[in-house]
Amino acid sequence: MDNCRPKLTAMMVVRNEAGRYLKACLDHLSRYVDEMVILDDASTDATYEICAGYPKVKVLERNKRPLFWKNEYALRQKLWEMTKSTQPEWVLAIDADEIFEDRIIYERDRLLNDKYYWVAFRLFEFWGSFTCYRVDKMWNPYHRFGIYIFRYIPAFPYRWREQPLHCGRVPCNLWHFDGLYSDIRLRHYGWANPAEHLIKYRRYMARDPRGIYSPLSHYQSILDPDPVLEEWEDRPLTVAKNEEKPFKKGRIYN
Repeated sequence: MDNCRPKLTAMMVVRNEAGRYLKACLDHLSRYVDEMVILDDASTDATYEICAGYPKVKVLERNKRPLFWKNEYALRQKLWEMTKSTQPEWVLAIDADEIFEDRIIYERDRLLNDKYYWVAFRLFEFWGSFTCYRVDKMWNPYHRFGIYIFRYIPAFPYRWREQPLHCGRVPCNLWHFDGLYSDIRLRHYGWANPAEHLIKYRRYMARDPRGIYSPLSHYQSILDPDPVLEEWEDRPLTVAKNEEKPFKKGRIYN
């Protein structure tokens, strides 16, 4: 690794991803991150072995029993402790079914600069195919940004939502820092296979039947027979600076 470049460490939870998008995700990450920290949530397929085959995976552990559908907070906390042990500089929180546009490969050093403490992106939910994403209800990517990259500050007291489901993949108090909204798009393939929709719906309803951690209407929208979709169009590898906006909210640490 070039010592002049900021180190970017990807952290990820995986479970039974061998037959899905894991290899594509790890191949892409290997092109722009410096290290990976992966927690296998008791996979019963070849997920662990696949991850172990990537040189940039510096820390890889496997749970004896799955935690995600019992206590996601405990799972994310364990991953976070694993990541901190590597002394990261910048952290990318990503899932095994998510892949950025290729622009991230060429622009990562520009994004990881001293002006900001986090970078937020839009997540595009590919729905029932690999060509269209969903734009209705809470699935609309144009109405929300999520923080996926943040700078690690050892002295800062990072806080996480202490809830068993939908606790978030990054600390919940990052908004205290200055950040950047990027126009680089993140593709989520978790809903690309329509055969998985009913399975996921039943899991969420069994885990959160009263809609405590997410609105019931959002869970129910998984089964909408006619969701509103837009076709994905690849964009050239150019920087659309006019679409990137800084977020200012008083720095705590300088």
